[in-house]
Amino acid sequence: MNSLRKKLDKLKPHFTEGGRFSKLRSVFEGFESFIFVPDKVTFKGSHIRDSIDLKRTMTVVLIALLPALLFGSYNTGLQHFRSVGIEATILQSFWFGFLRILPLIVVSYVVGLGIEFIAAQIRGHEINEGFLVTGLLIPLIMPVDIPLWMLALATAFSVILGKEVFGGTGMNVFNPALLARAFLFFSYPAWMTGDKVWTEGLTAGQNIVDGFSGATPLSLCAAGETAKLPSFMEMFIGTIPGSVGETSALAILIGALILIVTGIGSWKIIVSVFAGGLGMGLLLNLISANSYMELPFYYHFVMGGFAFGAVFMATDPVTASQTETGKWIYGFLIGVLSILIRVLNPAYPEGVMLAILLMNVFAPLIDYYVVQSSIKKRLKRAKIAINT
Repeated sequence: MNSLRKKLDKLKPHFTEGGRFSKLRSVFEGFESFIFVPDKVTFKGSHIRDSIDLKRTMTVVLIALLPALLFGSYNTGLQHFRSVGIEATILQSFWFGFLRILPLIVVSYVVGLGIEFIAAQIRGHEINEGFLVTGLLIPLIMPVDIPLWMLALATAFSVILGKEVFGGTGMNVFNPALLARAFLFFSYPAWMTGDKVWTEGLTAGQNIVDGFSGATPLSLCAAGETAKLPSFMEMFIGTIPGSVGETSALAILIGALILIVTGIGSWKIIVSVFAGGLGMGLLLNLISANSYMELPFYYHFVMGGFAFGAVFMATDPVTASQTETGKWIYGFLIGVLSILIRVLNPAYPEGVMLAILLMNVFAPLIDYYVVQSSIKKRLKRAKIAINT
């Protein structure tokens, strides 16, 4: 690392003001701050100092995503080998899946970071680390067979129209990763729905064994075939067809623990999302108009992207509610709407994406009324104190 530090120090003068590549200063500083802690310190006045900055926050989230990524690699290979009738080892399944997912990750980062670099150069701002997490979230919530050009287009859409037009990281209204999925869902629905897109190679229709189906638990429920659902334990572990990183509730739970222990993710939002899902699930059980409504509420937690959305999407500190009370309201409504859309909308069996995007819009309004309510209560107490 010392040799790398010396090389960067030797190159640095070329990227400072007056240097040959001064126009690329933000790009150089972006790479430098990603590899090393900045050597800039405050020297006057009073400042708030904290060991957690944006880079460290993004790093913790990336670590929390690793269990879902690793299991997603294994499950991608597992589902493929099942579809062609081959008994593969754990290592073979993992390696096959990893090689299949890797291009998705590369395309996401190349396109997204490329746009971030260009935007930073145009504005003359420093490059921030906001896309480090988004670049991994996007592939994890996609079908494994999604064409790379579609993924690139969706990534560009989410970064340009979801972030940069609002001013960049920290200014966006919507979660960029979910915006990429929403763009593909409404622009290319054939590649985001159906039974074939969730298993690698199934869209080609070659060498598929008789009886294999790439149907996800949500698609089975939407078709009224709840009797064909995998067992709860299978769905909890995640050995089922689905988006790359969303199938394993167990891997997501490990990521949730990392976020909560480190204080990066809001446990209030996570708990309230599940509380909202529980409440709506129990209410639908009471109505019990069809087999989907009769499904035990806890099944919803391990199907589709509910757990992944609750842990990694709803907790986005930029687009979520900021007040402590607002976090409870925000998360609870996401849980309620997710199950409501999922069960009552036969055209869209997965409701988590729409629920979170909708609540992204209302998060500032929730915080506004929470703050106003607190102000009114304090004024009331102040008046009582004055009168007494």
